[in-house]
This record gives sequence, C-alpha cells and structure tokens, in this order.
Amino acid sequence: MHPRPSPIAASLYTLRDLNADVVIMHGPHGCCFRTGRLLESDGVRVLTTAMAENDFIFGASEKLEETLKKADEMFNPKLVGIVGTCASMIIGEDLKEAIQSVDTDAVVLPVESHGGFGEGDNTEGAIAVLEIASESNVISKEEAERQIKMLKLATKIEKTRGMAQGDYIKPNFGDSKEKVAKLIIKYIKEGKKLAFILNAKKETAYLFADVLNVDYSSIMSNSSLNNNPKQPIIIANLDENIGLPRIRSHAQNIKACLKNENIAIDYITGGLDEYPITAKKCEEFLKNKDIDLVVVAGVPHALKIEDLDVESVAITDGPRLVEPLRNLGYNHVVAELDAHSKTLGTDLIVDSDFGMILRTAIEWEKDSI
Repeated sequence: MHPRPSPIAASLYTLRDLNADVVIMHGPHGCCFRTGRLLESDGVRVLTTAMAENDFIFGASEKLEETLKKADEMFNPKLVGIVGTCASMIIGEDLKEAIQSVDTDAVVLPVESHGGFGEGDNTEGAIAVLEIASESNVISKEEAERQIKMLKLATKIEKTRGMAQGDYIKPNFGDSKEKVAKLIIKYIKEGKKLAFILNAKKETAYLFADVLNVDYSSIMSNSSLNNNPKQPIIIANLDENIGLPRIRSHAQNIKACLKNENIAIDYITGGLDEYPITAKKCEEFLKNKDIDLVVVAGVPHALKIEDLDVESVAITDGPRLVEPLRNLGYNHVVAELDAHSKTLGTDLIVDSDFGMILRTAIEWEKDSI
C-alpha cells in the first residue's frame, strides 16, 4: 500500500558491503539516483550506462562495454559490480557477454536485478549479489548461505512485525524525545535497573549506538552506584568477526568509540547483519534480570517485547514503524530520521537527535544537584 525499498538499491548496498570499487548501473541515468549518489559518500564510484529510448529497442551492450572500459581505465578497480535495472533486464540484456568482451584484471560481478514486475522483495537484490559473489569466489559459499538466511529472516520480520505487513501505515514521528529522555533519567536517578540494547542493521548502528555513548553514571547517586555498579546493562550486536568486510569494520569502529569513552559492553549477541536472530539472544539474556526499563535501538521490532514484562522504549529510523512498534507492546517509541544518509562515509558514532537530548538533559540534572 506504500512504497518499499527496491531490489536494485539492495544490490547496490550489498556490493558496497563487499567493498566494491565501482558499480555500474545498466539503465537510464536517473535509475536509483539517490542511492547511487549516497554511496559515493562511502567511497564507491557509481556509474551509469545512461540507456536512452533507442536502447530499449536495439539494446545497449556497447554502452555497457564502453562504460566498463572507462571505469577500468579511470579507477583501476579490483572489484566491479554491474547491476541490471528494469530497463535492461526486461529487454534481456546479457551482462555476462558484455563483461567477457572487456579486457580487465578486475573481478566483475554481473547482477541481474531490477525493480521487479512481480512480487519480489527488496532483499532479492542482495541475494542476487551474494550468489554471484560466491560463484566468483569473492566470498565463500558458506558465508553466502548464512547471509541469505539472515536476509530471508529479516524479510519475515518486516512482513509480520514491521512496515511490510500489507496495510497502509501512516507516518508517525513518535513520542516526545524530551519526555522519554526525562523518563530514562528518572529511572537511573532512582537506582532502577535499565538495559540498553543495540540491535542495529549495518551502518545505521553508528547512529543508534549513540544512545549507548552517554555517561549515565554521572547522575547516579552513590548508593545507586554501590547497588548497581553495572548500571545500565549494555547489550549489542557488535561481533566484529561476523559479516561482510565493511560490516565487520563498522562493529570494530563502534566498539573502539565506546572503549574510548570507557563504556563497556556487557553482552555481545552477534554481528550487525544478524539482527533477526540476535534479538532472541537479548530476550534470553534479560530473563530473570529483573529489569525495570529496556531501551531497544535499531531494529526493535525484531525483539519480542510482548514477551517481556517490562516498561520499554523503542528507537527506530522509520516513521512508518512507530505504530507497528506500539502495537507490538512498546510503551514509548522514538523516531530518528535519515539514519542511512547520516551514517554513510563515517567510521565514528554519529550524534543522534535522541542521544543529544539525553546528554543535554543529563547536564541539566548535574547542574541542579
């Protein structure tokens, strides 16, 4: 009932996560324009064959060959992705034939993905990249299978608990960030037990990790510190040994930022591409911990909050996820905007709106003491 991400965009992001040097869009110059421009911030050269009206009739293999040759000469790439689009795929363009016609030392991955004229999920574009990457020995077969399993689980979560349930969902920008920040501070000052969960997806973790990057101990009383020295508990899917190359580096970078601020993670649930299953590990870890308030940032709808008898805060990047999260049982929902665009090209934790409000509110509390 409302627009959803495209398989083409998913292909582009997955090639980025494989550390592709160049991606060539075989289609009209406006196809996936915003995604292509954003990925330039991550160091990926995104080019287009700029198919025109005549190319839809006579084909554009020569344009693809010319673009690949120019990319090879200009950038001397090691890994190149060629992504099909609606225009090139519907007329049956042979991406592999064009690649074979160009002499290059680069590994070139032909990805036959397009917007879809059926019922394909956006994750099908990512799966197409993983399959050809495995065939070309860019990643192992086992890693491709693991990634594909995660993508299918992620799709299931979106269709059953997220914004892809089928009905139209009106955008909603969530609860007042100031009120939710004051609630968290109130619980901490009262010595209650809190758990902060980072269950984030890929590079958006740089934004959602900001809620962990706060000195909560500065407003705790001495008695609270003595009773709960590990307050609040921090749980995060930041295993740097799992995932595609760029995703592993994100986990390393975020952990380094937290360590620099003397913030310790109590429990690591898995990697940044494992958010569909790391939520279950969070649920198991929290059992019998007598938590008073849980704050879940990133992909909060993966966590079965309805099974936890606890007051809860969800931090999401989707205005269309606010109502589904409330329906699942979250008491408070905070919406961050433009998480993807804010986190491209960075290797440090990014200030979030909610994180900045928390830090400001804490400073006010310290001044009033």
